[in-house]
Amino acid sequence: MAQSPRTLLVTSALPYANGPIHLGHMLEHIQTDIWVRFQKMRGEHCLYLCADDAHGAAIMLKAEEQGITPEALITAVKADHERDFAGFLIEYDNYYSTHSDENRELSETVFTRLEQAGYILQKEISQLYDPVKGMFLADRFVRGTCPKCQAENQNGDNCEVCGATYLPSELKDPYSTVSGAAPVQKQNTQLFFDLPRFEQLLSDWLASGAVHESVANKLREWIDAGLQPWDISREAPYFGFQIPGWPNKYFYVWMDAPIGYMASFKHYADQHGLDFEQFWAAGSQVELHHFIGKDIVNFHGLFWPAMLHGAGFRMPTRLHVHGFVTVNGAKMSKSRGTFIKASTYLNHLDPEYLRYYFAAKLSKGVEDFDLNLDDFVQRVNADLVGKVVNIASRTGNFVHKFGGRLTADLHQPELVAELQAAAARIADHYEQGEFGKAIRDIMALADKANQYIQDQAPWSLAKQDGAEQQVLAVCSTALNLFRLLALYLKPVLPALAQKAEAFLNIAPLTWADANTLLGDHAIERFSNMMARIDSKQIDALLAASREDVPEAAAAAEQAPKSAQPDTDEADQHISIDDFLKVQLRVARIVNAEAVEGADKLLRLTLDVGEPHTRNVFAGIKAKYAPEDLVGRLTVMVANLAPRKMKFGLSEGMVLAAGPGGSDLFLLSPDDGAQPGMEVR
Repeated sequence: MAQSPRTLLVTSALPYANGPIHLGHMLEHIQTDIWVRFQKMRGEHCLYLCADDAHGAAIMLKAEEQGITPEALITAVKADHERDFAGFLIEYDNYYSTHSDENRELSETVFTRLEQAGYILQKEISQLYDPVKGMFLADRFVRGTCPKCQAENQNGDNCEVCGATYLPSELKDPYSTVSGAAPVQKQNTQLFFDLPRFEQLLSDWLASGAVHESVANKLREWIDAGLQPWDISREAPYFGFQIPGWPNKYFYVWMDAPIGYMASFKHYADQHGLDFEQFWAAGSQVELHHFIGKDIVNFHGLFWPAMLHGAGFRMPTRLHVHGFVTVNGAKMSKSRGTFIKASTYLNHLDPEYLRYYFAAKLSKGVEDFDLNLDDFVQRVNADLVGKVVNIASRTGNFVHKFGGRLTADLHQPELVAELQAAAARIADHYEQGEFGKAIRDIMALADKANQYIQDQAPWSLAKQDGAEQQVLAVCSTALNLFRLLALYLKPVLPALAQKAEAFLNIAPLTWADANTLLGDHAIERFSNMMARIDSKQIDALLAASREDVPEAAAAAEQAPKSAQPDTDEADQHISIDDFLKVQLRVARIVNAEAVEGADKLLRLTLDVGEPHTRNVFAGIKAKYAPEDLVGRLTVMVANLAPRKMKFGLSEGMVLAAGPGGSDLFLLSPDDGAQPGMEVR
């Protein structure tokens, strides 16, 4: 272990700035916060940095959809993110944004150094281009038919049916998810980082123990398959930083996003008089720890360390990689209400319940994490309320009954010594990221403390004449045990620890306090520290999460793959309640016209039995002439949220069958149906 006190820079992956924080984000940030709090309790010089990932085409399009500037969007989202993280007691030393002067400066510095060292390549490539939107399309903005298994409506880079990977240009019948238009191939000069030149460096770095062995093995597969130059540029229109010397070219979001770690530190360093180079220069003795999900390990385990080294900066000390979050054994689901936003959780439950449950099941491995709600309720109620808080509630009032002061004469000092001796073992668990082992160890000690209280039964002793000192000795022993348990749990449960400190009338606990005891010492009266979870709270949480479906769906649709939660967008079954939420109505097309500047869209004016008509844009131009549609009956989704488009406001959706283009068939009801009738 490095000389103490160590200096550590610690980061969590940057949440994307176009949607809400959900429990998938919270796993990582809680995990990081626990590790950081432990290091600070132990006296290490530890700084926790993070920021919003605020660039990219997805943010540009989201802002356009809402009719606001990207700057306004990311400012509002950042405020929401900071509120949610604070609600879960995440304590950053600096939370910033990648859309900052510091990040622009550092991104340009990194690029210029790489360019001067000969690590930047120029290549003429062919890319898919949206002729309606006038932009090159990233993989996630293209969908089509899988070239391998012919499954329709698949991603631009991989098939969710057969698992095949491919280039977007290999899709059959591709379409842009931005405009619906069929993309065209267009030649373009792009800039690439020459990653293959760092193959040996990366192999040596992986062998150093910088990542878990299972992660290292996965990254070695990439190296063994042959590293490829990494595309680091994007064309206008794009929201981000322009590349110096290259008009209309912007840094790809994954180029400037990790540099945001450096920028967040620089912002902090400038405010606190720290030397940036001391922390980030090659050869720095400062430790750099990144906590990330396994879906973005290639960026942090290959591109990022190579880019840092190539630009003359230090490489990460360690990547702490975790798996995905599932709920009740399945992917987070909107229809089941298990896609849970952080803000929705906080409206119903104490954040420390989740902090504890996450800690109880976390290890240094990369296995997926299941939030089993029944187990969650049982474990929180049994462990925190039934074991830990129970020690203070069963003994605190007896101390006040006999004067309100603990005694230095403990009844069973050997039991207290046993708990004190556990400090080094529990500290090692925290250091290694084995939080689950730490919790199991702490709860085993809590069981011993509760058994001691049960055996001594101070409530019975208090009824005996002349037993005052014995009661105080027993309760003083129990409360010293409680103090040690609160200390060991403090990285996980800082609010509970603060309540324990107030109750015991002591200064904030540090790890060194495991070596001391409370002797002749006055305490406060006990007041309730934590309530049990009622199953009705879980029911209310799931119900509220189901109501969050539209917002959650929008966030998942726009987020980059690395930021998306595992959601079952294509659940095989829905409930009748889900179906009844969709209002289908008969509509008469009273007017239809082509949309100037759109290859696929027609503007339909619909009579749906309301005092006013509805305006809907439909991608059916390749199949239908506008004049052939006037007077025709069709079916529309009437309660779809209005969508602001480039061409105007769309107030619903008409239904059609078929894969698209000219192979499309507008749905029509039988004769006799009237505008406004519900389709059930």
